[in-house]
Amino acid sequence: MPDSNPSTARSILDRAGPVGVWSFDLDQLPVAEAASFARDVERLGFGSLWIAEGVASREALTHAATLLHATERLVVGTGIASIWARDAISMASARRTLADAHPKRFVLGLGVSHVGAVTRRGHDYAARPVAAMREYLTAMDDAILKSPEPAWPAPRLLAALRPRMLALAGERADGAHTYFVPVEHTRRARELLGPGPLLVVEQAVALTSDPVLARTVARRHTEHYLARDNYRNNLTWLGFPDDELSAGGSDRIVDELVAWGDAADVVKRIEAHRQAGADHVVVQVLPVGDRPPLADLADLADLAAAL
Repeated sequence: MPDSNPSTARSILDRAGPVGVWSFDLDQLPVAEAASFARDVERLGFGSLWIAEGVASREALTHAATLLHATERLVVGTGIASIWARDAISMASARRTLADAHPKRFVLGLGVSHVGAVTRRGHDYAARPVAAMREYLTAMDDAILKSPEPAWPAPRLLAALRPRMLALAGERADGAHTYFVPVEHTRRARELLGPGPLLVVEQAVALTSDPVLARTVARRHTEHYLARDNYRNNLTWLGFPDDELSAGGSDRIVDELVAWGDAADVVKRIEAHRQAGADHVVVQVLPVGDRPPLADLADLADLAAAL
């Protein structure tokens, strides 16, 4: 049987409140500094911290464990842990261990990753991501584990953009985690998921009211993802024409994908996602100007105050 319970999962995510933080950049810090950053996120009042897993990045589940150990209340989510990085039994076992060690504080986000990353890991993506995910979930659910079942199983979310994976997220998981999406996608995702499953939405932000600077910062972000077929295909599905998807995207695409302005402007975008059906919005703050990632917490502090 599918190992999911949206009502239990919702009670866990409700602890995190409506807004969390999403970051690639913790991989660039020594573990002690990443743990310190997580404590700062918690101190500022954000309810969750989400981490990624790339081919060259930290292993997501041990990384999550260090951040959970370093904090007291913060919900830590993987956004996402690649199904190609470990077998299904190991994933199921790690999920159970973290849920038992840190009750109501861990969310397992799973994803099929991308063709290039999967190939670098030595696997064959074979353009069948939905079938691969379905088979992996079945193997997780069928795993025979000797460790105790935690009182509060960790929610299981799927990285999902298009209808088939969103449908699978609603059927075989506790919901979906979306990334690099405009508000219109959140509306469609909620319609496809229905009212029960969770919907966690990532939102990139650039805290500057200078439109030229904001779009320059944003295009450093959008150019990377617009080179990937899955994100381009998703935007095409949403109705954006191909001629707006090159060179980092048109101004319209950039503005839809990256919220910029002051903290109040970002809060408006967060609320737009919430009104469209998001249960939890996780903000990825892009460095403005020459500041290195995570150079200080000023942007997050401004957002926390505005929230």
